[in-house]
Amino acid sequence: MMNARAEAPKAIGMIEMRSIARGMLTADVMLKQGNVELLRAHVVCPGKYVILIAGAISQVRSAIDAGQRATPEVLVDTFVLPNVHPSVFPALTATTEVDNVRAVGVIETFTLAASIVAADAAVKAAGVELIEIRLPFALGGKAFVVFTGEISAVRAGVNSAVGLLKDEGVIDSFVVIPSPHKDLVEKLL
Repeated sequence: MMNARAEAPKAIGMIEMRSIARGMLTADVMLKQGNVELLRAHVVCPGKYVILIAGAISQVRSAIDAGQRATPEVLVDTFVLPNVHPSVFPALTATTEVDNVRAVGVIETFTLAASIVAADAAVKAAGVELIEIRLPFALGGKAFVVFTGEISAVRAGVNSAVGLLKDEGVIDSFVVIPSPHKDLVEKLL
């Protein structure tokens, strides 16, 4: 029997589309193409469809490539993250357990895909803890990631993520809150 660490996916990939019907078709194409696990396939605001998969890097790349070829006319955003940081998974479902909120970093993006890429970049670049990657439900299609750590680490995480994505035009806004009020901290957790 394999241990839990050996069974963890090495990569995740996502396609975000502006068509629900074509999104469902694309999900089917992707699942038939690669030996991947379907983590999410659903509608997000404003009428977009997201498909999130996990598995071996080569299989995820193959499935994402097939999905991009299936319906390129409705593609909004896409990514493949090889060796995704393990804290991304609980942050996607807002199930992270953070004991001590220090400085807070928030990166707001125009796509869900960009927020996941930003979260992975921030947590890999600096000693920060992901709190949440918020899906775009009732957010007008925007998404955001929230993380915490020492002020220097939070700044480094924000700078790394924004630097990675700045030329793609998917970053809307970002902030570092050095010493958040206790009432705000309660709402974050």
